Amino acid sequence: MSYHRAVFLDRDGVLVIPHFRDGRSFAPTKLEEFAIYPEAPECVARLKRAGFIIVVVTNQPDVGMGRVKREIVEEMNARLGRLVPVDAIKVCYHSDNDGCACRKPLPGMLLEAASEMDIDLSSSIMVGDRASDIEAGARAGCWTAFINLNYAAESQPVRPDKVVESLGEATDWILSLKPRGFE
Repeated sequence: MSYHRAVFLDRDGVLVIPHFRDGRSFAPTKLEEFAIYPEAPECVARLKRAGFIIVVVTNQPDVGMGRVKREIVEEMNARLGRLVPVDAIKVCYHSDNDGCACRKPLPGMLLEAASEMDIDLSSSIMVGDRASDIEAGARAGCWTAFINLNYAAESQPVRPDKVVESLGEATDWILSLKPRGFE
């Protein structure tokens, strides 16, 4: 069995432009608010050309809390899939209180994708804009890249492998790595 390298990407704050209020970021809740970062399609295309599988892993608790309909989030994800060359999108619709294994900072979505797509987690990277993204990647055994968007009301992650300011900077760093297990 051959194993593949992957880049796991959080959705909002990494690929999709979030909304900012009171030092925090929030996912869009309406289709007309949904917009991807201009650099996202080319960054992801560069990673794919380098042989990475691209998996979006996103918490969407607004669905579980009744703030947005699941169909709206699914349409946003479909649009994302048409605009950015991702291989899979994994979504956790649960809230903090649901006690599921898929909600980041738990690594459930990464582990599920690894099992389904023969991904070598030790040669893969998790890119996110929140401490929960970095913790999920670390728990799964991945390298981690934290996109620091300076959220004033949120704690910083503990020991990410790299701190960057954009997906473009994260992409450059990922492409500079010598993958573990693939020397």
